[in-house]
Amino acid sequence: MQPRQWQQQLIQLLRRRLERNQTSDQDVLVFAGPGAGKTLGALLAFKAMQQQGRLQRFVVFCHRTSILSQWQSAAQRLGLQLEEWPCSDQADGLLITYQGAGRQLEQLREDLRQWGLAGSLAIADEAHHLGLNPDEPDNTAWGGTFLELTQHCRLRLGLTGTPFRADNLAFCAARRIRLRQGNELIEQIVPDLAVEPRELIAAGDVRPLEFRFQDGWVEHSREGMPDRDVSPLSAETRESWRARNLRRAIELGDDSGIGQQLLLRAQRKLKQVRMQHPNAAGLVIARDIDHAQAITTLLEEDGHRVDLVHSQESGAAERLNNFQKGSAQWLVSIDMCAEGFDAPRLRVIAYLTTVVTKSRFLQGITRAVRMTPELAAQEPTPRHPSFVYAPADPLLMGYARTWSLAEPYVIQPKQEQLVDVPSGGSWRGPSLPLEAVDDGASQLIRVRSPQLPGFLRQA
Repeated sequence: MQPRQWQQQLIQLLRRRLERNQTSDQDVLVFAGPGAGKTLGALLAFKAMQQQGRLQRFVVFCHRTSILSQWQSAAQRLGLQLEEWPCSDQADGLLITYQGAGRQLEQLREDLRQWGLAGSLAIADEAHHLGLNPDEPDNTAWGGTFLELTQHCRLRLGLTGTPFRADNLAFCAARRIRLRQGNELIEQIVPDLAVEPRELIAAGDVRPLEFRFQDGWVEHSREGMPDRDVSPLSAETRESWRARNLRRAIELGDDSGIGQQLLLRAQRKLKQVRMQHPNAAGLVIARDIDHAQAITTLLEEDGHRVDLVHSQESGAAERLNNFQKGSAQWLVSIDMCAEGFDAPRLRVIAYLTTVVTKSRFLQGITRAVRMTPELAAQEPTPRHPSFVYAPADPLLMGYARTWSLAEPYVIQPKQEQLVDVPSGGSWRGPSLPLEAVDDGASQLIRVRSPQLPGFLRQA
């Protein structure tokens, strides 16, 4: 198997770290966009070091049980014996979830001591989950468990496709440097190897994304009262109103509503895509279970085959696997289709949730960038794009403009927040029901990544 260029760079990076043999070189962080081949790259690097006699074994920590089988399949392709813990003495690698390691810490610690870690590589899959907060260690238990169990490993390799956290915390298997920003000293997470999505797109390793943001107006009103305030979805700057607009925009009403228009356009786009890619499918990311069920009903009434999956359903992981290999046209989910979910037939994403953190948005939309060797053999480079439909929320549109770039993760210094509360009560903002307005609901805002101008200008 011929490694990709960045995977060859990773092999060289690990070799240099092992040759220097310095304690400060224990942690290596790799940022590579979704679809880059992080799992295979880490295993290729270990196997190269094992063949050179520099490493003997490896331990993989994952954040979900549904990802374990993907690691085992990749290891099998390379002739590596990767077993779930508890594993045999003949195994090259041990596989466990962060949660499982925390639940059985004492027994795992003893088994690893007997197994031997001096010549081992610890791999933290999606390392940004391993938060570090010295002030609240109980709230970052996964990070503490990982550090304790891997302290005697020769190297710790962190893999991530979203190298930042919404809570402003640092994370394990990552190098931090101090920089001066104005009059303040800040810390920044610095990947040792960064592979940006735009590089992967240019190489044909993943698909580009085209964005379609559904704009419209949302009306704030009180029933029976004449005061009516119309708020533009895409141009609202008041945070409380922006959030209210989004909550109303994703609701399903009549055909003129923002959410309904978005979903209808996503269905039409998938129909077009399936003319070139017959088994292509769409993913709807919903707000909650009731919302997901309403979306599923709507899609089924339009004649589509739909799989509904959420974490509170027994057998959810099996249903996801069936979708990957099946023929359903749409997958509706809430919290299952993010990191590690690999379904190359996904070509259209409808983002209909109120979650607007950058990490969750990027994890959701990038489910549609993955390729297979079979598809790559049929398509030119750059590949045919996938499409993202979402409400024209200002935050989401901002994330879309930079999704293909690797931006530094700056850990901001803590500052005390002083809140002045006027005497006689506190202001909470308008507590008004929301009503979607027909005016402007059909307007569509297209956002293209400015770094990828040429080949995205296709119909």
